[in-house]
Amino acid sequence: MNPEPFRIEPTFSPRIWGSRSLAPLYPEKSNLAEPIGEAWLTDVNCRVATGSFTGISLVDAWREMPADWRGTMFATPGDFPLLVKFIFPTDKLSIQVHPDDVYASVHEKAAGGRGKTEMWHVISANQGASLLLGLKPGVTKESFLAALEKHTVEDLFQRHPVAAGDTFFVPARMPHTIGPNMVICEVQEYSDLTYRVYDYDRRDPSGKPRELHIERALAVTDFSGKPIGKVPRVALPTQRGTRSLLAACPYFAVERAEYSGLCDCSTNKTRFELMVVLYGTGQIRWTGGEANYTAGECWLIPANLDVFVIQPLHESSIIRTYVPDLSTSLRQWQAAGLSPSAISQTLFP
Repeated sequence: MNPEPFRIEPTFSPRIWGSRSLAPLYPEKSNLAEPIGEAWLTDVNCRVATGSFTGISLVDAWREMPADWRGTMFATPGDFPLLVKFIFPTDKLSIQVHPDDVYASVHEKAAGGRGKTEMWHVISANQGASLLLGLKPGVTKESFLAALEKHTVEDLFQRHPVAAGDTFFVPARMPHTIGPNMVICEVQEYSDLTYRVYDYDRRDPSGKPRELHIERALAVTDFSGKPIGKVPRVALPTQRGTRSLLAACPYFAVERAEYSGLCDCSTNKTRFELMVVLYGTGQIRWTGGEANYTAGECWLIPANLDVFVIQPLHESSIIRTYVPDLSTSLRQWQAAGLSPSAISQTLFP
């Protein structure tokens, strides 16, 4: 079977804090009957929309595709490793925290036993938009519980103003929430484990308070109070356009590329990658085929595709994400001329 990129249809998840319009990423989803909070681009239940696996679920395509499509890192399929989302908040999300792999492997076996480290890349944001990430120095479990009782828990967090193009790395155990009036692309371990600690007294559609998980949240929360900041971009070498590393850790590496003209791209035989179109339209061309792309789409690029071409019809901004071999990637970045100090600001080993 010859390798070919394929498009994955997103699944859309209603959320009480979501939006009734997902334009401009999904202009057809306007005036919605219920608010949509998330578009899951690589939900294992997503359907493949193009190519040899059209019509089947992503998880089935993952298991059935030739091993060299997945790459040598994934010779045995295992679970699909990356979850990519768009998030559309028009209200605050709950204040929450995610467990790490160690805690999840012991206490969350029924939920898959996998923790959740993630990163956020801001696609758009209104003036004044902000998020909470990390506690202030000196916050303890006791002061945190007291603030929950007084409904003042937001005051204990580091608040970060956001603008389009900002990136934040969110390790497991770091409490956080996203504010309204922004659109975020999130890349994470494939896990949906979330411990909700405060939800602004909101009710679910049946009128009941949404479940909180305070005991488990306190068991995993990082109370170190270490300063948190935006992750600076690191420019990567490219023949055309611009290409930047946004963040890298053992679970994922995320790049953003801007294309205004034809660009030759290459794959890495060790791992597949995902290509997420933030804006623009154009074509992907490879030996034996071509396909059109547009904003909001996610494409799986097989590891053994070798060379493919991106031909923008309109200037395009594209996220490329994959599971890295960090030691190999580090050597490659250094060989390309990236300074250790620049890499250290973007790398989270």
